[in-house]
Amino acid sequence: MNSNKQWITYITGLSIILGGCMNPDRGNESTMAEEQRNPYERVQNYKGQGYTLSNGEKNDKIAEDKRGEVEKVVKSFFLKKYKTEVKVHNLVGNADGVTVFVESVGSVHFYSYAIVPINQGTKKIISEDVMSQEDAVEEGIREALYRVIFNDEFQNLEDYLDGVVSDNEVTGRTIESLQNVGGTGFMTPHYTMTSYFGDEAIQPVFDLYMENPDAKIEDLKRAFNEDLFDEEYLNINIILFMEEEKVSPSKSILKKVSNDLESMDTIPKGTYQIIVNDNGVHKETSEGYKENSIMTELIKSK
Repeated sequence: MNSNKQWITYITGLSIILGGCMNPDRGNESTMAEEQRNPYERVQNYKGQGYTLSNGEKNDKIAEDKRGEVEKVVKSFFLKKYKTEVKVHNLVGNADGVTVFVESVGSVHFYSYAIVPINQGTKKIISEDVMSQEDAVEEGIREALYRVIFNDEFQNLEDYLDGVVSDNEVTGRTIESLQNVGGTGFMTPHYTMTSYFGDEAIQPVFDLYMENPDAKIEDLKRAFNEDLFDEEYLNINIILFMEEEKVSPSKSILKKVSNDLESMDTIPKGTYQIIVNDNGVHKETSEGYKENSIMTELIKSK
């Protein structure tokens, strides 16, 4: 399940799921020419600007004109179906409507998105057909619940990664880019999670949360079935970028992070994917993985 090939498929697949076949921004010819010459932005500066979805220009304008209505139906959708309050960050037109990027409110924290159809003839929002991709929101909730019930372990990981960024020539994504075009569950500037469908250990926690979103942390922890935990069902994806432009991803930093994590016994169990990219993020897809990116994998089972 968690081979390098599948990890590469996963991260490039995000662009296909959310971005489709990207089109350049419909600005003037000089702007388009510049985008073609330099489709990348420094990761430190990238906040989601330039992100586009296939054939979404027309619906992008319609959605912005009806932003209040779109936000209302999306918030209602998450509250009704997932018992989760969200705030809306960004609207991006797609071929059939608008993709709405959201962030959950509260301790169970994740990023996600909903798709709101637009009637192409009447330009009306089809509020009754708001949808999410299969298991996308559920996955985000599962990941957020892992972060809640293993707070100390994840905090140790985050403190370590903060130190790596502080002491080495690497950096992470901006919070604004996660808010505006992230949409894939639990995310921080330095790592994301992937909780695969079928994770039996976290399922009772998810079920309890859906029954009672206000359940106490102690009850959520007790619901976790540690005996059924399988490292292959939880990926912890560490994604770093070189701090300077035109600098190749550092093999020494990749090796250091991998060796450090392997020796640590105070971080979460799971399958760790560690990737180092150069400094650029593709503006239209928000993708940082490229041909020169380097990566490794390790499994923490204790």
